[in-house]
Amino acid sequence: MNTVRLGQSDLLVTPICLGTMTFGEQVNEADSHAILSQSLARGVNFIDTAEMYAVPARAETFGATETIIGNWFAKNPGARQKLVVATKVAGPSRGMPWVREGKGMTAADIVASCEGSLRRLQTDVIDLYQIHWPERHVPAFGNLYYDPAKETSQTPIREQLEALAGLVKAGKVRYIGLSNETPYGVHEFVRLAEQHGLPRVATVQNPYCLINRTWENGLDETCHRLDVSLLAYSPLGFGLLTGKYDESGITGPNAPQGARIASYESVRKQRWGRPEALEASRRYNALARANGMTPTQMALAFCYTKWQVASTIIGVTSVAQLEEDLNAWGTTLSPEVLKAIDAIRWELRDPAL
Repeated sequence: MNTVRLGQSDLLVTPICLGTMTFGEQVNEADSHAILSQSLARGVNFIDTAEMYAVPARAETFGATETIIGNWFAKNPGARQKLVVATKVAGPSRGMPWVREGKGMTAADIVASCEGSLRRLQTDVIDLYQIHWPERHVPAFGNLYYDPAKETSQTPIREQLEALAGLVKAGKVRYIGLSNETPYGVHEFVRLAEQHGLPRVATVQNPYCLINRTWENGLDETCHRLDVSLLAYSPLGFGLLTGKYDESGITGPNAPQGARIASYESVRKQRWGRPEALEASRRYNALARANGMTPTQMALAFCYTKWQVASTIIGVTSVAQLEEDLNAWGTTLSPEVLKAIDAIRWELRDPAL
């Protein structure tokens, strides 16, 4: 694989990034370490995590993923220097008091969270430090509309940027990014950074897949013109685009055992558990099979080959899944397949937004 530059930073990453939110919940430490080692051996130089992981979030597993990665670094001297490491500071609590007290995300919260991530990761610096979700109230995680009446923001964007600037100046963070953001948020972070000489965001990590292409409804132009890179998460639609739920559905006696969406009610209540999302996935999966591809191949190839995507974040629970996802690199989609994909989207839109 080639490498791509993230935004206006000097971070050069592979167009596939290893996501790790399953580490510490679905995947034990030994298996997590095996996945990390094989990913590095296959040439992936980019990993993504977050302070709130593993998922689904619980007090018992808060920080577990970063701890597992840090232990792997300790066991593998030299591995840290070969990797670009991204992690995230959690936004306002969203019902997770174990993350922090209060409903906001203050400058002090950002600094304290960074210090915690550095300790757990057993590293001196975080290459890309991202705000996991906005401190502002925004339509995200399955919410369709912005509602000004729900606004509870307590920390201005400039104050957040100044806290991040302090971490950059101290050498604890190299570059910053956003996640689950809106066009307004990206523009405001860039505007204030340029106006006040503060760090400029390099990336936005948002969902992007066949059943959620909302990125193309404005954020694509925003980030293209501002030179901010997309890190696409959930390219397989939380497993819906692998085809494993096509016959069984996501719940019931015949549903795959141990799969995240089938196992956790909190996940099903969000965008991925909607009946419309499963219906659309079945259509895309059938299209893949009709064109000689597995559903996973087509869904990943869609992200791997889109101009909008700098790096695609793949989340796996085994080395075998890792190999399947990496082996999809190089798959191309014909103009006819891309036209058929757009026809399905025109009919069913973005059911997992």
